[in-house]
Amino acid sequence: MKAQNSPGTEPRAAAKTVSGALRVLTVIRPKELAKALLLTLNSFLIIFGYYQIKAVREGLLLAAHSASVKSYLAIPQAFLLIFVVKGFAKIASKVPRHLLITWVSLFCISNLFIFDVLNLAGVPISILGIAFFIWIGMYNLMIPAQFWGFANDIYDEEQGKRIFPLIALGASLGGVVGPLVARELIPVFGPYGMMMATAAVLALTILLTWKIHGLDLREHRERTGELPTAKERPLDPAGGFHLIFKSRYLLLIALMIGLYNFINALGIFMFSDLQRKMALRELGAAAAGGAGLANYISIAFAGLESQTNIIGLLIQLFLVSRIFRWVGVTGALLFLPVIALGGYGYAAFGASLVLLKWIKSIEDGTDYSLMKTTRSALFLVTNREEKYKALAAIETFFVRGGDTLCAAVVWLGTAVLAFSIEGFAVVNAVGVCLWIFLCVQIAKEHRKKRAARPKEPSPG
Repeated sequence: MKAQNSPGTEPRAAAKTVSGALRVLTVIRPKELAKALLLTLNSFLIIFGYYQIKAVREGLLLAAHSASVKSYLAIPQAFLLIFVVKGFAKIASKVPRHLLITWVSLFCISNLFIFDVLNLAGVPISILGIAFFIWIGMYNLMIPAQFWGFANDIYDEEQGKRIFPLIALGASLGGVVGPLVARELIPVFGPYGMMMATAAVLALTILLTWKIHGLDLREHRERTGELPTAKERPLDPAGGFHLIFKSRYLLLIALMIGLYNFINALGIFMFSDLQRKMALRELGAAAAGGAGLANYISIAFAGLESQTNIIGLLIQLFLVSRIFRWVGVTGALLFLPVIALGGYGYAAFGASLVLLKWIKSIEDGTDYSLMKTTRSALFLVTNREEKYKALAAIETFFVRGGDTLCAAVVWLGTAVLAFSIEGFAVVNAVGVCLWIFLCVQIAKEHRKKRAARPKEPSPG
């Protein structure tokens, strides 16, 4: 007669099996699996939901405005984010982390409903396109930033380097599936139906956040005996900008991310300009400002994102955790600027829509996988206030600061200097050289912070 398994034996065996299967990606211990998989699902949903409205953003704006307008809108986005970052820091100083994420997410959901109401009220696409573009510039940075602050708060440095590649894989999968779904649904539901889809997905992420928060507290209490834990308390009152400017390490990260986003935004302008001209040649000049042109451009951008995210997924699956093991977090910082230097250096000698599509696909695919994971892992050596407030400020205001600089360069290059696409590619190649210099400086500061940081016992 066979002996019956003791309670919990089968779940433990299943956890070991799944952990073993994940070794192709990274090392996850069985006790870490449940929380890591929930975070991975959460990151998938955040990016999947975003991609339901990312292509819509392009279509609504470019249907009524030129690609240069998209660059100029970085200025009001950056201005808006000054207040968003300050508001986020104040809320974070008053409520615990799960309530912080809940209130920010509910605010974004309410905004999506407002856009739908404005459309039903007859507000023209020329106005809604600009308003939605400005708003999504806040949304697409704040929601992922608070998620990665949450993930940084859960893991120590040793765990984060192992588990972040899995969590980021969820985002990569969301980036692959999201555009594929968007391409099919945009013609059926239209821009505002896609906004409602994103609102529903965002509501699911709130429920997951509460589940992960509760699981993390339970594990922390079992391990340390702390009751209540520091993770249940609001953060100290210091603001995100204050934290950045008093730390050389954080300031260098902020400057690097701002510069990279300038380079990325200028590359997007180059592609958008050629894509809009191609669309008008295909549909005729009379299509300008119409829904047909909006859908044409939205579908084209969804195709670009699909190609980009397949590349990002492959990098996330097979390279990110291995690069972390081979060269560490700071060594991984150098991969994307080297790729960007090669791409824009080549485009400087002759650019086409196909070439720029591949440059942006490879650049952004590496960004969404390796670079995003690396940027997040840089905060594993920081304190809780820096993980939430400084990270949020860097990933929002300084990103849009790079966009604002791009807007100035686009205006100068188009209205004053009459740059060709190749001329803008030269500007980007020069910017990448400065980017590489900043990465080297960050690596030096990272080593200092690691050496000064007290050793902590690894959870679990």
